[in-house]
Amino acid sequence: MSRLTLKQANTIIEKALAKAREMKIKPLGVVVLDASGHIVSAQREDGASMFRLDVAQGKAWASVAMGASSRALAKRAKDNPNFFVTLATTAHGKFLPQTGAALIKNAQGEIIGAAGASGGTGEEDEACCAHGIEQAGLVADASA
Repeated sequence: MSRLTLKQANTIIEKALAKAREMKIKPLGVVVLDASGHIVSAQREDGASMFRLDVAQGKAWASVAMGASSRALAKRAKDNPNFFVTLATTAHGKFLPQTGAALIKNAQGEIIGAAGASGGTGEEDEACCAHGIEQAGLVADASA
C-alpha cells in the first residue's frame, strides 16, 4: 500500500485553494489526513474564520474513518440521524458527516487519506478537494 506524502498533501491544498479562488468562494480551510486520520497538512486562507480547519478536519476524518465520501455520509446521516449522532459522540466530536470532503485513493483504488474543506457550500468545498487530489496525481472519490 502506498502512503500519502507531505508533498502530495501540500499539492492537494495548493490546488484546492487555487480552485477556490477561481470559483470566487469565501476563504477556505483545507485539511489533508492520512489513512489513519492523522493530519498530513492543513492551511487556512487569509480571512478564513477560526472554525474552518476544525470543520474541514471533521469532514475528512468522517470520510476516512468510514471509508466513504462525505457526500455519501451526509445522505446516510439523513436516513439514520441517531446512529450518526452516536458516532460523533463516540469520536469525541471529530466526526462530521457533511458534504465537503473527498477520499484520496491511489492508482490501485486503495484509500490513502481524505481531504476536507470548509468555507463555501458543501458542494464547493468538495469540488475544491477533488480538484486538488486529481492535480496531485491521485484519485478523488466524492461519489454518493
